[in-house]
Amino acid sequence: MSLDNPKLSDLLKKVATGVLQLPDFQRDWKWDDERIRALIATVTLNYPLGVAMTLQTGGEPQFKARTLSGAEEASAQTPELLLLDGQQRLTSLFQALFRDRPVETVDGRNKDLKRWYYIDIAKAIGSPSERDEAIVSVPEDRLLKTNFARSVVLDLSTKEKECAAGYFPLNVVFDTKRVNEWQRAYVQLDSANWDHWSQFEEHVLIHVQSFNVPMINLSAQTTMDAVCAVFERVNTGGMPLDVFELLTATYAGDQKHVRDFGTYYQLPTEWEGIKTRLASRYQVLGNLEAGLGDGLSSSDFLQAVALLRTWELKQTNPRVAVSCKRRDLLELPLADFRRLAPRVADAFEWVGSFLHGQCIVRGADLPYRTQLVPLAAVRAIVGDATDTMDGEEKIAQWYWNGVLGEMYGGSLESRFTRDVEQLVAWVRREPGIIPDTVSDAVFLADRLDSLITRNSAAYKGIYALLIKQGAVDWYFTEAPLNPEKIVAHTVDVRQIFPKTWTEKNPSRHFKKVNSIVNKTPLSFRASRSIAGPPASYLKALQLESGVREEWFDDIVATHLVDPVALHESDFDKFYEDRAGQLLDLVQAAMGKRTVFRGEPAGEL
Repeated sequence: MSLDNPKLSDLLKKVATGVLQLPDFQRDWKWDDERIRALIATVTLNYPLGVAMTLQTGGEPQFKARTLSGAEEASAQTPELLLLDGQQRLTSLFQALFRDRPVETVDGRNKDLKRWYYIDIAKAIGSPSERDEAIVSVPEDRLLKTNFARSVVLDLSTKEKECAAGYFPLNVVFDTKRVNEWQRAYVQLDSANWDHWSQFEEHVLIHVQSFNVPMINLSAQTTMDAVCAVFERVNTGGMPLDVFELLTATYAGDQKHVRDFGTYYQLPTEWEGIKTRLASRYQVLGNLEAGLGDGLSSSDFLQAVALLRTWELKQTNPRVAVSCKRRDLLELPLADFRRLAPRVADAFEWVGSFLHGQCIVRGADLPYRTQLVPLAAVRAIVGDATDTMDGEEKIAQWYWNGVLGEMYGGSLESRFTRDVEQLVAWVRREPGIIPDTVSDAVFLADRLDSLITRNSAAYKGIYALLIKQGAVDWYFTEAPLNPEKIVAHTVDVRQIFPKTWTEKNPSRHFKKVNSIVNKTPLSFRASRSIAGPPASYLKALQLESGVREEWFDDIVATHLVDPVALHESDFDKFYEDRAGQLLDLVQAAMGKRTVFRGEPAGEL
């Protein structure tokens, strides 16, 4: 690493010629007009701009490069330097001060603009505190208008009009010939302009033309991991850089792939195809990228590939750790990714089928997205062994212990490693092996009282288990709920004793009205009839469904609810009975007893 202090003009020349480019993982540039004007004012005052950072090309990190926005004419040039930090600032200055085209920016409402930037000479030679006001942007036609674009208040459409208004065009500031031509035209208008120009040149123009940018230069020998760490610690763009973006750039820069196939490898295109395939078959895997907060992410997929790769490596080299840490992903060769990605995609499809069988259908109902990563890796390793009766039982027990024991809410990398190795051995029936997630998971009986929102994995888990064990909707009564009915009938968690009713009928237990104990999966249509005392709405639902009264009680009971307690509107009796039945449901899924505080856990 070295420190440098090059002139801004030299850096912008390197941008224009393609000597200085961006690694392709950098996000697109688009600063708004106000920020660009403030940046230009900073440069004209010779105030510190902040440190930029570059990486010499030719080393281990083989990133695909692209030019800074506005320098596309130099895209055929092989860069000598990659800009890791400073893209927003240098791109803004390059477009505003170096190109003979308007800057493509946005206003405060993110509306696209094309702007030329000028400096008002009279204001610029006044107090430095007025410098921000001296920087002016005008539309592409160089006409500044008001009164809904009916009145022109500033016309800079020709050099003569610029000079008459005393507005210097900043896009020529580094072109000595054009600066001199503009100066001659300006001073010829009025003898007083000589003094104005002299002051402007001393206090503004020289500042810009001699402005230096402090620069940290990383050598070509810098490792990929160090580049990533440095980038994330110093980058001023305000958004974290993820591994997928880095691999996108490095895979695109894989020259062997270019030689073999005649094209860059497009990781985003490949991932889009995999994601679309999985989402089209299993909704639960497809919601994250649509912005709904759930489903399978690109990072999940890469982690599963890394777990599979390191597991394979360990089979021939026991010193290798099964892992999916950041370094493992960054060191994932393109050839290995292309070899393993189809297996992992098939494994995630199997995961979707497994979740479907557990009645987890929508992304919002998924207890832990992260738990799918080791599950997919295990499937990719053991294959059809998960489809045997013993394999299915063990996979399901591991999964529900992770959910109901809430084991996937903390630090995960070490758990991923242990679960992959231990679950593979357990499914293969190796002696003395039980996954830590199974042996360590505990469900405390009073946890039911505090399960009140979807923020809890166990809350979602019990909801799914109620459907899986055979709950029948209270309006669509022809058959138990299943994955298809969940979507078709807009099934969701609904309160059994409505909150409005419990507020009118106080009890020492009514603080538990929001607990999962007082909730059950029902269709939206059924929920429309749930109002007032349970005895009343049950009668209405029974009549609407056309089911005989005694049979309807049996339907209610499929939700692990005592219908007698509902008919009596006895919340305390209902709550105690249902809590007990839910604990039995949890015990069956986990294969171990639920416990009270202070009591040791144990197998059934």
